[in-house]
Amino acid sequence: MLRCQLPPVFSGLFRLGAQSLFVAATLIATMVSAGAANGDDSESATEAATGPLPPNIIWIMAEDMGLDLECYGQAGVKTPNLNQMAKEGAIYNRTYCANPICSPNRSSMMTGVHQTLINAHHHRSNRDLPLVAPYKPITSYLRDAGYTCILGSNLVMGKGRKTDCNFKHRPIGPYDGVKKFGLFDKQNDFTAADQPFFNQIQCVVTHRGDWWNQVRQESKHPVSVDDVKLPPWFADTPEIRYDWAVYLDTVEYMDNEVGMILKRVKDEGLENNTVVIFIADNGRCNLRGKGYLHESGIHVPMIVWAPGRVEPGSVIDEMVMTTDISASVLKLAGAELPDYLTGRPILGVENPEYRQYVRSARDIWDEIDECSRSVTTKKFTYIKNHMPEVPWLTSQAYLEINRPAQHVMRRLKAEGKLTANELTFMADSKPEEELYDLTKDPDQLENLASNPEYESVLQEMRGMEADWQSTHADQGLADLGNRHPEIGLAAERAVEGVKEHAPELWDRLESGELMETHAWMNKYGKRRAVQSMKGAQNGGKSNAGKSNTGKKNEGNSRPGNPGTGKKKAAKN
Repeated sequence: MLRCQLPPVFSGLFRLGAQSLFVAATLIATMVSAGAANGDDSESATEAATGPLPPNIIWIMAEDMGLDLECYGQAGVKTPNLNQMAKEGAIYNRTYCANPICSPNRSSMMTGVHQTLINAHHHRSNRDLPLVAPYKPITSYLRDAGYTCILGSNLVMGKGRKTDCNFKHRPIGPYDGVKKFGLFDKQNDFTAADQPFFNQIQCVVTHRGDWWNQVRQESKHPVSVDDVKLPPWFADTPEIRYDWAVYLDTVEYMDNEVGMILKRVKDEGLENNTVVIFIADNGRCNLRGKGYLHESGIHVPMIVWAPGRVEPGSVIDEMVMTTDISASVLKLAGAELPDYLTGRPILGVENPEYRQYVRSARDIWDEIDECSRSVTTKKFTYIKNHMPEVPWLTSQAYLEINRPAQHVMRRLKAEGKLTANELTFMADSKPEEELYDLTKDPDQLENLASNPEYESVLQEMRGMEADWQSTHADQGLADLGNRHPEIGLAAERAVEGVKEHAPELWDRLESGELMETHAWMNKYGKRRAVQSMKGAQNGGKSNAGKSNTGKKNEGNSRPGNPGTGKKKAAKN
């Protein structure tokens, strides 16, 4: 083994962790470079003295977006920066969320553990309850390994500071899980002095918001409504095409934000020791997307850019969970990987152990009580609906004011103008079980659960779900039948207020117009006393009062304040 004797000043630095390692490396590099003139191999000497330097890690999360990038084949959209990121790195074709809604899935990613194991499965619940030992945020382990943990970026709309975890936490500050609950050390932009750093950045622009129409108006090349390709469960109408095109406008805006982040990495001279991971936090906010366990709700993009660590142009077709990213971040950092993780590292290891299947779950979302579980392999998807009486399309207030397509679809259904495929999402109830052959039916339009030819497949998929449950305590199944979703959230109050005081606005919304509805919540959504609605039916289940899993925050609060960031990331 090659050894290098160092002066005491250097050996002391190595006991202080990864951050001091960078300081030591700089000093050593200066020292050994002087010896290069005498024939010394400075690079070898530095590496022998310090070992490989831990990489900086940037985790970018686009909000509410499916596989709707040019590099994934989406029609009508241009994403040159993410295309280049994939060309220079690796694109993952089978990455799935543990939950199709933001806060439960973000909770799982922040801990590396499925949300159903840590009582974080209901949307915006338990914000006053600490994580139960031994669970901790991954940033706690990163800090122990000497990393500076940074939240957000001035380069993106709203500064990208969303955390949205269903356990007691604060964005900034120390963490001990008892009296201190901070997740990150600082906010905004990284610098070379922060090395090694972990930077989590949220791209809010793709989340439904009042900025959508403005993004399109300010675009130099808005997506053409004639170029988009709608999924087969959408009716093809001018209103729905426009809404889809505007969504893709926000995707292009977000792509430019990613380009600016990568440029900053290079401007800071950090490209040779930085790993950039790009994903979406869940599926697109539209019919059968966010909130549902079908492909369009849980199947998300993933691109990894890491010069020297990832083979350029790699295409990964293996099954990946978003919790695997959490485990990978810890592995790359050389941090502790606790035994309780349900994620497994797929980066920073020579031979990744990919999954046979991925398992996802859906539970309470705002005032809607729901409980479904899914198992997905490369070929099949199995969904178990524990509350089949609750339809996919409910009257959930947040969706009523943020998904124009569902108003158009309701009207066309009443007029008898929907095709069989377009009626898929509009059924009055769900089947108890769903089974889809993804190789023959990637849009999941033909439920094979009752097809005798697929009985053996159905039994196999049931077995995978049973296998998961046998080794993982699913708290979402444990509280089934004893739930009380909160009512009186901002979106519900906004719906009531607009219908009562500005019915002409509601008529425009029902016609399929993309409206600036967050302004409605600001005007009509002020908090009132939560009323008990015991006995009120939502698909046969009570949706009364406060969640039994802890006090919930506003279920439909503004996802982020666009601020001045809206101008910074003008579409290119």
